[in-house]
Amino acid sequence: MKTRQFVLVVCALVGLTSALAADVNENAIRDADAQWSKVAAAKDLDKTVAFYTDDAVVLPPNQAAVMTKDGIRNLWKGFLDSLTDIRWKTTRVEMAKSGDMGYLIGTYEMTLKDGTKDRGKYCEVWKKQADGKWKVSADMFSSDLSAPGAPASTGATEKK
Repeated sequence: MKTRQFVLVVCALVGLTSALAADVNENAIRDADAQWSKVAAAKDLDKTVAFYTDDAVVLPPNQAAVMTKDGIRNLWKGFLDSLTDIRWKTTRVEMAKSGDMGYLIGTYEMTLKDGTKDRGKYCEVWKKQADGKWKVSADMFSSDLSAPGAPASTGATEKK
């Protein structure tokens, strides 16, 4: 009887520990993403690019995938040079059961130097590094606004 109770207590503790670790990792990714938004808004190119893993891929709208650190740096330099303001906010986080990877979905807003405003959504894949820090390995974003010459989107999707 005592063995059974011991096993039940151990199982409960393992489950509790796993849930707490997931919460800690989710909060760590949320915090890292919020910090990343702040350094981008401050137009700190080096700190902005430092949030990516060395093998990261960025999938910008209407452009080819960017798969090198130098390419990502050049992409962000172009963004930051053309913007007066950029910010984003996480709306959803999902963690892998392993605890070493998660993805975020959120929304962004930015204002170009010519006064044009854009808003859209993003999806980022974060990986826990050997040093315990979280970094972005995949980054994809797109505008909610219609492309020039395209019909306005209704936000609805058709089922076929």
